[in-house]
Parts: sequence; C-alpha cells; structure tokens
Amino acid sequence: MPIFPLELVLLPGVPLPLHIFEPRYKEMIAECLEQKKPFGIVRALSEGVADVGCTAEIMAVTKKYDDGRMDILARGVERFEVIEVNEDRSFLQAEIAVMEDEPDKPPIEMVTQAVRLHAEIAKLAGEDPAGPEEDARNLSFFLAGSLPLDLDFKQSLLATLSEVKRLEAVVGYFEAVLPGLRRAAKARWN
Repeated sequence: MPIFPLELVLLPGVPLPLHIFEPRYKEMIAECLEQKKPFGIVRALSEGVADVGCTAEIMAVTKKYDDGRMDILARGVERFEVIEVNEDRSFLQAEIAVMEDEPDKPPIEMVTQAVRLHAEIAKLAGEDPAGPEEDARNLSFFLAGSLPLDLDFKQSLLATLSEVKRLEAVVGYFEAVLPGLRRAAKARWN
C-alpha cells in the first residue's frame, strides 16, 4: 500500500483535506485515483513512521492546479499495522495488516457522557457542536477526530482495539482539559 507520512493522526471516519504538491505524492495520488485504491496515512516521527496508521479513501479532488498540484478530500477508513516499509519507489510503500476491534459495546451512560463533554468543549471553542453520525461504533474516533487534540493521544486511540477503552480514554481526556477551557472562556467573557 502506498504510504503518506504526515505530522498528523488520521482516524477512521474522519475527513481530511490535503494539498498535494510534492512530485512523489502527486505521482502516488494520481496512481490511487487512476486505480481507485486507497493510500495509507501514518504519523511521521523523527525516527521514521508510527507502527499504526489509517487507510485513506479519496472522496474528491476539490481543485487541480496547472502545475499538477491538487487539493483532495480524503476520509479515514480502517486502521492498519505497518509490517514492513519499502522504499523502492519515490514514495514509501508498506506491507500492512488491517486491525480489527474487539466486539465490545460501550454502555449508554458512557456514550452520553462522552457526547455531552464533546459538545461542551466544542461550544467553549466557539464551534458548532455537531453530533455523531448514526454509526456510533467508532464514536471515540468521531469525537477525537473533530477536535485539535494531542497527537500522542490520537495515536494511542488509533492503536487501541476496544471502543470501550477508547471512549474511557476520550472521557478522561475531555474531563482533564475542560476545567482549563472553562476558566479561559470565563476570562474572555469578563
């Protein structure tokens, strides 16, 4: 699978606008478009790439430039583990293994609490607290993906194979950042 190392963590179900300008990535994206195949996004680290990434499906090419650059809208689809990286081409490729979640289901109280905390954070940040889509199987990814959270936190969520454990982590993270956000919002309004 073609791999695009970026300084971000893509989560399943989360949209990602990208500006493609480097020749090697123009080649990679052109190939993915032509073959109607996804590419993988992995977090770029100082010592290479993260062990876990997310496949990206190209939803649309939103703009093409005369010099070959383009703006695309991609969306995270499924998580994968990087087995082996291959540098034979101008862009990285990797042998991957798709990761499956444990078949657990979070209790409704946890879901309600996570959605409520997320809405409060979005409101404090001055954003419209959009609710989750009807498919709440990956609620943790939706909630974490819609906010500018710490990359290490997002990477650990991506690697966690339990929705219950991910939602527990999201609730804990939201509860930890909310007091500071509330104080900052109160100071702004006074």
